[in-house]
Amino acid sequence: MRLRLLGATAVALSLLTGCGGGADGATGDAAATRTFTADNGDVTIPADPKRVVATGYAVPALIEADAALVGISSWQRGTAMMTPEDLATYQKLAKVAGESAAETNYEAIAAAKPDLIVIGVPKPVLADVDLDRLESIAPVVAIGPTVPDAWRTLSRRQADAAGRTSTFEAGKAAYEARAAELKTKHAGLLTTVRFGHLGGYGEAAKGTFQREFAGSWGTNIAQDVGVEYYGQVKVKGGGGKDVSEYPAMEEIPDSFAEAQAITYTVQPDGTPGPSVQAVLDSPLWQNLPAVKAGRVYPLSYTEAATYPSAMKALDAIDKAFSR
Repeated sequence: MRLRLLGATAVALSLLTGCGGGADGATGDAAATRTFTADNGDVTIPADPKRVVATGYAVPALIEADAALVGISSWQRGTAMMTPEDLATYQKLAKVAGESAAETNYEAIAAAKPDLIVIGVPKPVLADVDLDRLESIAPVVAIGPTVPDAWRTLSRRQADAAGRTSTFEAGKAAYEARAAELKTKHAGLLTTVRFGHLGGYGEAAKGTFQREFAGSWGTNIAQDVGVEYYGQVKVKGGGGKDVSEYPAMEEIPDSFAEAQAITYTVQPDGTPGPSVQAVLDSPLWQNLPAVKAGRVYPLSYTEAATYPSAMKALDAIDKAFSR
């Protein structure tokens, strides 16, 4: 049971709190509200939401935060990173939208009678959502992803909107303690080696692979334990485009020539996806200095976008560096 602030003092504080206020269950007064700054502007929302609908990246964040959810979008891509308890919650909640924002079921959302709707999709995707229609149902806050490693801030804002910051902070503290432990445990390797990373989204059929740099999905959690990734994209395009690129397979030697060690993305079951396997099978990869030295490390759960799910990524990092 999450702690809730009680009494007139808490009401006053919650009413004065803007975006990032973090009052966790601010008041028992259902009429109390506060102003929250979201991607879609300043929105008046309940200080203590009782019926929340979440979509996109807000789904795992608010399930883990124990928000008062009454409906969610499908989020199959993230179910492998959920605990059994969170997965059970995910499975029993009404699905009021699909994986795509265009698959929003407005009638189902209205039937859920939410007092808050948290949309966790990127700003460009909001064009696929009828915000006016949603706002006629309940206050809407859009808090979507920007660059990969921003999940830390975004998941906190999503938890804050739902009145669950204390739960969020507990997960954050556990993650940071585990990351610090691994940073010390593997310092001998991590403080002396420059890393490269092979991502999971190349297109082998088109003859490309994904090279990820610092701040990308494949690297950002490993950075928290002290992994240092060198290099940067050749052509910057802004946002997430600045942390990964897609060279031709022939460029494998040049892309990883300076890498003293290489991490690479694998699926939750530990097996490489097709695009990664194509690179691993290439003689160009097998002749890399880091590969010949045996300094290649598979990392799973690299798409974690919440602190509890990122704990699985830390465990995978520990396993890879302990072999």
